Order: sequence, then structure tokens, then C-alpha cells
Amino acid sequence: MNTPELEQRQVVVIGAGPSGAIAAALLKRNGHDVLVLERQRFPRFSIGESLLSHCLDFVEEAGMLDAVQAAGFQTKHGAAFAWGERYTEFDFRDKFTPGKGSTYQVLRASFDKVLADDAERQGVEIRYEEEITAVDFSGACPRLIVRRLADGGEYQVECAFVLDGSGYGRVLPRLLDLDTPSNMPMRRALFTHVEDRIAADAGFDREKILITTHPTLRDVWFWTIPFSNGRCSLGVVAEAGRYEGYPEDMEACLRQFVAETPSLGKVLQDAVWDTPVRELKGYSANVKSLHGPGFALLGNAAEFLDPVFSSGVTIAMRSASMAAGLLHRQLSGEAVDWQQDFALPLKRGVDTFRAYVEGWYDGSFQDVIYYEKAQPEIRRMICSILAGYAWDLNNPYVAEPKRRLGVLAEICAMN
Repeated sequence: MNTPELEQRQVVVIGAGPSGAIAAALLKRNGHDVLVLERQRFPRFSIGESLLSHCLDFVEEAGMLDAVQAAGFQTKHGAAFAWGERYTEFDFRDKFTPGKGSTYQVLRASFDKVLADDAERQGVEIRYEEEITAVDFSGACPRLIVRRLADGGEYQVECAFVLDGSGYGRVLPRLLDLDTPSNMPMRRALFTHVEDRIAADAGFDREKILITTHPTLRDVWFWTIPFSNGRCSLGVVAEAGRYEGYPEDMEACLRQFVAETPSLGKVLQDAVWDTPVRELKGYSANVKSLHGPGFALLGNAAEFLDPVFSSGVTIAMRSASMAAGLLHRQLSGEAVDWQQDFALPLKRGVDTFRAYVEGWYDGSFQDVIYYEKAQPEIRRMICSILAGYAWDLNNPYVAEPKRRLGVLAEICAMN
């Protein structure tokens, strides 16, 4: 058997999604040789369509902001929440943490291609429809076996470092046996895109994501994400057991959940359901380590919590920025500590999001969200987290998320 040809590169990035494209661009801007290997052909469908404001900090850092602004995506200024007759909203422009106050709601097929194309414009090489089938990190340099999906041909790449931005594909966690069970309950999401035909007088703000709590099942919620083309993404999320007694047909099931929620049903009463309903289940994931000799994991390739606060893309981009900066220093000859300078600080923000995700499902954070007498300064601190600024330790609700949320929820419940 012939040995596959061997190629020498400096950095290999797995995946051309947001984390991979941004990490590759940042490294290229610092003068490094970067090869991106992507299993799919872009554009391709992906979930995670409502960006947080903090995302644009990294888009700008990677030199991609002009391209994103020119793409015509739906402007997003915040998040709205509805539960029965209650309705409240958070405007990301009025928050505690300095930073961007606006962002976008995007069709990810288009958004991810904009980022990847701009990375290529900056000189990054991206190879599509190429799959990593094996890895070897036992030698002096990481070595990858790559299969070209078009013709089945194989080759090897040897490099100084590998960044895994493969998202739900979780390439290195699978190949290196890094996966570990998530402590998040098993949940299932059903979702689709509809031509929404939302009336102008429906009280629906297209510049915000709408998160709707089921009237009686407080751990069941919906997302409604409007796009700039008159369509929206619609989904329901619930633990697996909540689907018992509902239709097996996914569209009928989603329609029944919506019908049980009058405020959302009213918003979508004229919608045209013209796209098959998809499902995503058992999506929460975790790993034994975010890094190892010769590699680091980015975004969803490392850990995914839950879609409720749209934190996934933010965590992915933040991890890409942090890893690219640290890797630049390492490749420049500095001694770096991936645990102290990457894993631990990244985890602090992830754990902040985790506290509020857990609080959402146990009802405590919902009590805070829907509280009608909230102090403006506290709302601004909460708004910062909803805008993605979950690493700002000047914010008390980031510095001590569980304790602060617990105290606040008790106050809200008593009043």
C-alpha cells in the first residue's frame, strides 16, 4: 500500500465555521501559515442564528466587520421575552458593560460563508469537502490523515499545532476520546423556517429575538428569530420526556406546542410553513480537556450548553480569539500556559452562561426576567450577559453568577 503524500504546514484549523474562520484570519494577520480543512461544501445549513453583540467584537478583530455589515443581515438590538400576558425586553444598547450594542440575526448558511470567504480574501487557504479520518499527536509534530470526499484520495498533513473548530462534528474529541458526559439534562429541539407574514400591529419587534415561555410548562420555550427576508426561524426546546403524548410527526408536534401558546400563536397566525421541520437532540456536550500537546478545542467542538441565550457562537468566537492570540505567542517563541491563559478564563464565561441557563430551566432566572419592578442598574447588568459579555468580572452578576442570581430570584419571588 502506498503511503499518502505528506504536506508540511504551520497551523491546521479544523472547520471553516465562525470559530475556524476567525481563528484562521487572526493567525494569518499575524503572519502565520494556516490551512483550514472543512468537511462540507459552503454554503451549508447550520443552527445558531441569533448572534449576540459580543460576537461583533471578534468579527471586527478579524477584519471581517465590513463584509458582515454589507451582507444585508437583520439588525438585532436585543432580546424580548413573553410568558402568558407578560412581556419584557432587553436592549443591548443599554447595558452595564462597554461594548457593541447591536448585532445581527443571520441565516447561518450565508453568514458562515461571508466569514469563510473573507478569511480566504485575507490569504487563508480553505479546502472544502475534506475529512480528517485519523490523527497522531504522539510525535514531535501533530500529523493528520485527510480524505478528499470528491475522489476518496488521502494525504497527510504535519503541522506545529491544530485548532479544532469543527462544531457539532467534534473531530478531535471523537478521535482522541476526549468526550465526557454533559451535566445538562437531555433536551430536544424541533425547528423550522417559515415565511412569517407577521402583521405590523402584532407587537413583534424584528430587531429582537423573541423567547417565549410555554404558558404552563415553564421549562419549555420557543425561539422566534426574524430575518431580513420576511422569514423567521422558529423552534421549541424541551426535555425529551415533555414530548410524550405529542404527535410523532415533527411538524405536527411543533404546531401543537405553538397552538398551546396563545401569544406566539397570534404572532405566527398568518405564517406559511413551507420548510420541513428538523430536530436536534442530545446536543449538550463536554470534554475532558480543552487542550493538549499540539492542539486546542474551540467553541462547540469543546462544549455546548443550550440554545436558550444564543451563547454558542459567542463562546466559539471568544475561544477562537483567545486561542489565536495565545498560539501566535507560542509560535513566536514564547512559553505559554494553555490551562491558565486559555482553558480557565474561557471556562469562567462559559460557567457564567451555565448559571443562567440552569436558572432559566429551574425557573429562578425566569422569575428575574419577568419581574416587573426591577431596578434599572440590575437590568443593565443582566442585559450585559444577554448581550454576550459573560467575561466582564466588573459585573457582579458575572463575578458571582450563582450567588447573585439566587439572591435576586428570592427577592423577585417575594414581591
